[in-house]
Amino acid sequence: MNRICTILLLLVAFQISLAQEKAKKISLTEAIDLASIQSLDAFRQQNMYLSSYWEYKYYRSDKLPQFLVGANPLSFNNSIRQDYIPQDQSWQYSQQKNITSSASLRMTQNVALTGGSFSASSDIGMVRNFSGDQQSMFSSNMISLGYRQKLNGYNSMHWKSKIEPLKFETAKKQFIQSKEDIAVKTTTKFFVLVDAQIEINISKTNLANADTLYQIGKGRYQVGTVTQDELLNFELNLMNARIALTRANQGLLRARSDLNSFLGLEKNAILDCTLPTAISSALQIDVEKAIQKSMSNNPSILSQQRRILEQDSNVKLVKSQNGLSADINATAGLNQKSMSFAESYQNPNQFQNIALIGLSVPIVDWGKRKGQLLMAKSNREVVLNSVKQERIDFEQSVMMSVLEFNLQSEQVLNSAKADTIAQMGFDVTMRRFKIGKLDVTKLNLARNDLENAKRAYINSLRKYWLSYYQIRELALFDFEKNVDLIADFEKILNQ
Repeated sequence: MNRICTILLLLVAFQISLAQEKAKKISLTEAIDLASIQSLDAFRQQNMYLSSYWEYKYYRSDKLPQFLVGANPLSFNNSIRQDYIPQDQSWQYSQQKNITSSASLRMTQNVALTGGSFSASSDIGMVRNFSGDQQSMFSSNMISLGYRQKLNGYNSMHWKSKIEPLKFETAKKQFIQSKEDIAVKTTTKFFVLVDAQIEINISKTNLANADTLYQIGKGRYQVGTVTQDELLNFELNLMNARIALTRANQGLLRARSDLNSFLGLEKNAILDCTLPTAISSALQIDVEKAIQKSMSNNPSILSQQRRILEQDSNVKLVKSQNGLSADINATAGLNQKSMSFAESYQNPNQFQNIALIGLSVPIVDWGKRKGQLLMAKSNREVVLNSVKQERIDFEQSVMMSVLEFNLQSEQVLNSAKADTIAQMGFDVTMRRFKIGKLDVTKLNLARNDLENAKRAYINSLRKYWLSYYQIRELALFDFEKNVDLIADFEKILNQ
């Protein structure tokens, strides 16, 4: 049994040694940079920004003139038509056989100031008869100008000009924030792998120590200073150390695979994480500055402003629908008809004008419109109070995050000292045990203290870096360089 366990242990050790030879060392900063470039999250966030960008471009295009060319190149008609003759008060059937063709050019321009739309158009039409006079006739609308306006008091273009730029600015801030979110996720997965590496080192050290103790125990058993049950306990510890090393190796493989997948690397890539011990103990973030930057940069604050504007717009729209509603549509133009195409555009002598006014006046609606308005106002109040509470909670969250970060650097230094002291204490205890000055119980206690100190140090480093990137994600501000976080949006569009 011992021989089988030894062989398995040697195989595991051999695999680990091969992996260490091929392992590529990577720092936390390098891992974050890699994730920001080629992770699936980075690809997803980039495409979400592009979607918002084109949505904003679509809104901007509504403010520009729109040109439309329309044409009906050929339409052939061969049918019998029924016509009423007023003089004879009778019906007459006539053969219709002709070809028609038409083309038009139209321009429209939305007017943001009033919410109306201006239009200009030009049309040409031709009909060729194959029965009757068998002639061709051309008609032209040289120029036609029109204007359409709603007189209900609601200007959709006005509200869009407030909401759409805010939505796009929110999307830009969300993209910058997504990079910090990637940093937080990378840090989490990075330290999972660090934990696995530390567990491997602890397991290998424990195995070496357990083997040493077992060998010492066998020697002392032969001279009668160690009982049989103590020797069996040494052997059990050795077996447990071998099992722990195997489990730690499996955990290392899982952690590496998870980090490789997130970073977009091949599954067989072997990364060896370098512990990010270089922290700035002098970096202390001012709470008021962090809150101020978060309130001005965080996309959730912009989203709250947009929600309020949308509710204001909705209340205005419902109000406009509850009273007198009127639409004005006016068109004026010059027409001409001729037997030839060229003459149809000469000396237009017919002035065409159309003016339409539509009115809608509510008389009795049994309180429907009043209920809609009260509902819209109620929804607006709910949103206003929700936003007010969200901002209070947000400021509180930023303040607590900053206070925790400012204390965390000291925690890292203290845990590092504790780890060093625990290592020194264990070394002293091991030496005294080897010369027979201490029993195995005190040695086990020293080993447990060493393992706990090592894990506490890694955990304090994890909390420090997670807290650091989480504050950056909240404020979108680099407190070390004292600058706002930005992104190269032009590069994204040109990719």
